[in-house]
Amino acid sequence: MELRDIEIFLTLTEELHFGRTAERLHVSQSRVSQSIKQQERRIGGGLFERTSRAVRLTPLGERLRDRLRAGYDEIMSGIEEATATARGQAGTLTVGTMATQYLSVEAALDLFRQRHPQCDMRLREILPTDPLGPLRAGAIDIGILWLPIREPDLTVGPVLHHEDLVLAVAADHPLASRGSVELEDLGDHPVVYPEGPIPDYVWEAHTPSTTPAGRPVRRGLGVHTLEEAFRGIAGGTVVSPVGSDVASTRQRGDITFLPITDGPVLHYAPVWRTGGETALVRAFVQAATESRQTT
Repeated sequence: MELRDIEIFLTLTEELHFGRTAERLHVSQSRVSQSIKQQERRIGGGLFERTSRAVRLTPLGERLRDRLRAGYDEIMSGIEEATATARGQAGTLTVGTMATQYLSVEAALDLFRQRHPQCDMRLREILPTDPLGPLRAGAIDIGILWLPIREPDLTVGPVLHHEDLVLAVAADHPLASRGSVELEDLGDHPVVYPEGPIPDYVWEAHTPSTTPAGRPVRRGLGVHTLEEAFRGIAGGTVVSPVGSDVASTRQRGDITFLPITDGPVLHYAPVWRTGGETALVRAFVQAATESRQTT
């Protein structure tokens, strides 16, 4: 029995109508009838009872349907998986985000998973102090990073989302009682700085080295992780701009988050190794772009 004949038989068991079966499979009704007759002759028994008003499965047809269905589904699943692999749409894709930034690109992640169920997507947290290291080491395939990224070995995709910056200060800090602050206030208080290989120009977009008036912003505490930064801020020795998305998930009694009225906006985009671009990377960027257009 040919695979197409099995498909015709199984579809007819669902539709119980020769015309609808033919339409669903994009074949002629005579092709459906001919296939069923050939199968019945080959098997030696009737599979369907036909009247002018209805089509019904015979007990023999029911048993054949039950046995063929599982095998047919397994065959088609194998074909789909092989096709996806050949097209580069199966395998593993590792996406790196900072802290809870993955929540801001959930639509992109969901759309990619729907389109590529054969792909095993994995999420990894990357440190703001070393956003490019995991990419270059191959630990992640794509990083969702704030811009600018100007590296000759990396490719930057379209902007996916934006994030305002707020100023994190200790709850008893002199600035805490104010409703908001300005970038110029950074000239009066030491700030957190990264002890990691993040390029200076990337960190400049997050924490500027000078105020709008040109005063230097003093570095007060070097950190490797966000938690280290929050411990230093809570102790009152330093302040630091942080993303508003991060702040919304890190509410705590010993730290106050203040809007920065003239603060910069962080623009996030997918970034990947130019030499490591794959079909899965391109598929993710496509899904991310489309998900942003629909939100």
